[in-house]
Amino acid sequence: MSRLLEIEQLSVDFHTPKGSINAIRDITLSINAGETVCLVGESGSGKTVTSKAIMRLIDHENGQITKGRLLLDGTDIVTLPEHELREFRGKKMAMVFQEPMSAFDPVFTIGHQIQETIIEHDKVSKREAKDRVIQLLKKVGIPDPEQRYRQYPGEMSGGMLQRAMIAMSLSCQPDLLIADEPTTALDVTIQAQILQLLQELQEEYGLSILLITHDLGIAAEIADRIVVMYAGEVVEEASADDLFALPGHPYTRGLLRSIPTLDSVRGSKLYSIKGSIPSLNSLPDGCRFQTRCPFATEHCKQEAPPLAEYGDRKIACWRSDELVRSDFWLNGSEVSVEPEPSNLSVVMSESKDTKALFTVHHLRKYYPLQGSGLVRGHKVIRAVDDVSFSINKHETFGLVGESGSGKSTLGRVLLQLERATQGTVTFDGQDLTKLKGTALRSVRQHMQTIFQDPYGSFDPRWKIGDSIAEPLKVHQKLKGADLHSRIHELLELVGLDPAWSERYPHEFSGGQRQRIGIARAIALNPKFILADEAVSALDVSVQAQIINLLQELQGKLGLTYMFIAHGLQAVRHISDRIGVMYLGKLVEIAPSESLFLQPAHPYTQALIKSVPQISRGREERSYHLQGEIPSPSSPPSGCRFHTRCPFVTSRCREEEPQLRQLASGHLAACHFPL
Repeated sequence: MSRLLEIEQLSVDFHTPKGSINAIRDITLSINAGETVCLVGESGSGKTVTSKAIMRLIDHENGQITKGRLLLDGTDIVTLPEHELREFRGKKMAMVFQEPMSAFDPVFTIGHQIQETIIEHDKVSKREAKDRVIQLLKKVGIPDPEQRYRQYPGEMSGGMLQRAMIAMSLSCQPDLLIADEPTTALDVTIQAQILQLLQELQEEYGLSILLITHDLGIAAEIADRIVVMYAGEVVEEASADDLFALPGHPYTRGLLRSIPTLDSVRGSKLYSIKGSIPSLNSLPDGCRFQTRCPFATEHCKQEAPPLAEYGDRKIACWRSDELVRSDFWLNGSEVSVEPEPSNLSVVMSESKDTKALFTVHHLRKYYPLQGSGLVRGHKVIRAVDDVSFSINKHETFGLVGESGSGKSTLGRVLLQLERATQGTVTFDGQDLTKLKGTALRSVRQHMQTIFQDPYGSFDPRWKIGDSIAEPLKVHQKLKGADLHSRIHELLELVGLDPAWSERYPHEFSGGQRQRIGIARAIALNPKFILADEAVSALDVSVQAQIINLLQELQGKLGLTYMFIAHGLQAVRHISDRIGVMYLGKLVEIAPSESLFLQPAHPYTQALIKSVPQISRGREERSYHLQGEIPSPSSPPSGCRFHTRCPFVTSRCREEEPQLRQLASGHLAACHFPL
C-alpha cells in the first residue's frame, strides 16, 4: 500500500506576547492511500494543531512549523509558497471542521459557496459547477438538493450542514480528507449516518481519511490505525484491532477504562484518569504523562521516553514492555496504586424515595411563528406537546432524544425559566405555574441548573469566588467570614483548591470549570438540579470525573437530578429511570436497565443501536435510523415517528398512540411495542 501522507519529526510553535509556546513536538506518522487513521486524545493534546499544520492553516493563527517535513504525495507542504498551497487545498487535501456553521458564510447560500470552490479550482462554467454541486448534495444524502442549493446555512440543521461541509470538501476530489471532530456536536443517530457516509465516500473515491476525535467508540468503528496523542506528543500508534485488544500505553489504557459502556455496572464509580492535561506553559520534566500515571517511576520523571517500536506498534513508555505482560494489565484489573472501586451505587440505591418531587400534567410549550400570540390560524412550534410524568425524590431521571425533540425546553419549563403554554408543574406540593414574583423566586433557590458550557455561564470579569457567592448573597444574605467560609467549603466539596477562589474562569480547564458550575449549583442546598448536557462537551476522562462527582454529591446531599444528554452510555450509567423524547412528546419511560435491555419503542431501539461500541466488532450496524427529526411547527399526523419508523403501518400514520403501561414502571407510546 503506497504512502499518501508522511509526517516526519514535525514541531509547531505559536507566537504569543509572552514568547513562543511549543504546541506539538516531533510528531511522526503516516497515512496510506485509502486508509483511515484516527488521531485521539484529550483536549489540549495537539490533535487539531496537527491537522491545521498539515493544511498550513496555522500560518494564519500565529503558528509556525519550526521543524520537520510534511510530504503529501511526495510534495513537501512545509516549503510550498502561499499561491501553490492554495492550489493544494481543495485539490489534494480538504478539511471538514467540527462546527460547520462557522465554516460557512451565513450571508451566502450553500450552493453558491460550494460552487465558488469548484470554479476556483477547476475553472468550469457556473452552469457546470451548479450541476456538480447538486450532484454532490445528493451524493452526501441531502434530500431535495435543488432546494437545499438555494438555502442559507441558518436554514439547515446541524446534520444537514455537516453533510454540506463534506460535499464542499469533496467538490474537487481531494486525495486526503481531514475531519476534525465532525460528529462531536451531533446526535448519536446523525453521528452514525455521518460515519456511514464517510465510509461509503471513501470506498467510492478511494479517499485517505485523517479523523480527529476524542470518542474512542467512533475510532473503534471507522479506523484502520489509531494514533494517540498527549500534551503535544504521540504516545502510541497501533492498528485499531491491536490497540483495543490490548492498549500499550498507560494513557491509552486510562482512556479506554474511562468510557461508560452499555455493559458497565450502572451507578458504580467510573474509572477516571486523575488530574488534567498539563498546560503548554508548564509541561513536566521527563514523560509528560508522569504526573497522572499510576505506574510512573523516577526514571519516568527524569527522562522522556522515545516513541519506540514494539512489534507492529509504537509506544512512548519506559515500562510498556513490562506492563503489557503483567497479569493485572491483561485482565484489566486494578492495582494498588489505582483507586479502589466505590460502593456508591449501594448507598444510592438504599436512599431512593418513591415520593414524587416533580409531577407534570399535560404540559405544553408552544412558540408562535407569526404575530404576537397564539391566535387561531397562526403557526406555532410545538416544542413540548402534552407531556405528563413525575420525578421521584433522590432519583436521577435521565432524558434522551435527538436535538429538536424538546428536552432542554422541557427542563426550562420545569424550572419556570419559561412559562408553560398549558398544563401544570407541581414541585414538592406547589403548583409552580401559579406562582409569580417573590413567591416564585423563593422556590427557585431549591431548583438549580448545571449548564452545558461552563465558560459561557460565568462572567469572565468575575473571580470564581464571586460567581459562587452571588446566590449566597441574594438568597441567604451571607457576608464576610461566613460567606468566604461557605465558598471554600463548596470548592473543597467539588474537589477544587479553596485558594483558587481568587482566580478567573479562563484560568481553568473545561472539567474544572464544570466543577465550579456544580459548586454554584449546590451552594443553596437545593432539592433539585437540572443537568442540561453537563458532560457533553467534556473529554471522556473528565466526563467520568464529573459523573462520579454528581453521584457522590447526590449521596451526600440527597439531591434529585434531571440528567439531559445525547450520550446514552452516560445517561444509562447515572440514571435510575429514563424518558425518551421525540418531537415534543415522551414516547417511552422505563427503569434504566429495562430500557436498554428491552426497549419497547422503535425510536428508543434506534437510539441504542446508534451508540458506537468499543468492543472492536467491525460488523455492520444492523440498523441505521434514516433522515432527521421533522419540524416541530408541522409534526406528522398519527405517530410522530412514523416517517422514520421501519415498522410503520397505516394505523401509525392516522392514529396517535398514547403513553401506556407495558410492565411495572415501563410505559411506551406505540401501537405495536417491540
